[in-house]
Amino acid sequence: MSRLRARDGRATMRPGNIQMNNADRNEQPGAIANGTVRRREGTERVYYDGYWLRYYAPPEDNPAEKKLLLESLARRTFHHTESGINTPGHRLEGARIAYDAEPDPARKRANGAMLAGAYFNRAIDILNVISELAEDGVIVGQDNELMTECVDCLRKAQEFGKRVKHYSGEEGIDELWEEPLRAFTTPMTRYYESRYVKIAQCMRDIDGIVAHMIDIFGGDADFAGAVPALSTFADAARDEVETARGDPVIFTVWPCFVAASEAITAFGPWAGPETSDHDRLRIRTGRRLLRRGRDVISYIAGARVPMPKTTREYLQSCDQFAAGELDLDIP
Repeated sequence: MSRLRARDGRATMRPGNIQMNNADRNEQPGAIANGTVRRREGTERVYYDGYWLRYYAPPEDNPAEKKLLLESLARRTFHHTESGINTPGHRLEGARIAYDAEPDPARKRANGAMLAGAYFNRAIDILNVISELAEDGVIVGQDNELMTECVDCLRKAQEFGKRVKHYSGEEGIDELWEEPLRAFTTPMTRYYESRYVKIAQCMRDIDGIVAHMIDIFGGDADFAGAVPALSTFADAARDEVETARGDPVIFTVWPCFVAASEAITAFGPWAGPETSDHDRLRIRTGRRLLRRGRDVISYIAGARVPMPKTTREYLQSCDQFAAGELDLDIP
C-alpha cells in the first residue's frame, strides 16, 4: 500500500507496491531501521523513511567504478538541466574567461551554468586518466595532484551549478550538482545510502502532490473521474523514480509511466454548449492544473531529487483553485 497525505495532514491509503505489509505494521514504530534489506514479492528491497525501495548493491569502490558512476551522473545532470551547458572539459579556460568578463547579470548566470558543465566534464576527463593508470597498475593516491584537481573541479561544478536551472526553467536543482562530489569523495556504500534517502523523499513528495490533487478534484463532479488515473500515475511515478535505467525491468516500468501520464493528458471534461462562461473557465483551468501536476511529478521522477519550489507553487495553485480562483497563472 502507498500512503497519500491529504491537505488536512491525515494519511490515506491507496493502492501501491512498496509500502508496509501487515507483518511490517505489527513491528513497533521505528523498529524497521533505515537500510534494512528484505526480499519482498520476489524483489530485493531496502527500507528508507517509510518506503521499501528497489535495492541495488553498490559496486566496488575503485577508480573504474567511480568513473562509470560519474559518467552516469553527468548524463543525468545534463539531461535534466537547461540546454547549452554541456561544455567540454578542454574548453574550461575559455568558459572561465567568458564568465569573468560578462557584466550583464542574466548573461553571467548563463555563463556560470556553462562553466559548471566545463568543470564537471574536466573532472571526468581527469578521472579517465586516473582509471587508465589504475588499469596499468599505477595507483593514484588521494594526495596526488591529479586527484586534488579532480576534487577541486567537482567542488567548482557544485558551486557554479547553483546557477543552473531545470530544463523547465523554473528552479535550480542544486542537488544534481552536489551528487558527483559526494560520489567521488565518499565510499560507494555511503553514496548509495544518500541516494536512497533522496528517492524516498521524492516518493514522499509524489504521494503528497497526488493526495492534494485527489483532495481538490475528487469532490468535483467534473473531475472526480480523474482520481483512478491519478492513483495509477502515482504508482507508476514511484516505480520510475526507484528503477535504475540499466535494470531490465525498466522495459515494463517506463511504458507504464508513459501510459499513466498520457491518461492524465487525455482526461476531460469538456464544456458543452450549455455550459456557463464561469464553468467553462473552471473546467479549462482545472484541466490545465491536472496537466501541470502531471508535469511536476514527471520532473521529480525524472531528476530523482525533490523540487521544493516547483512543488510548493503547484500546491498553492491547487489551493487557489479550490478557493474559487480561476484566473491562475499556470505554466
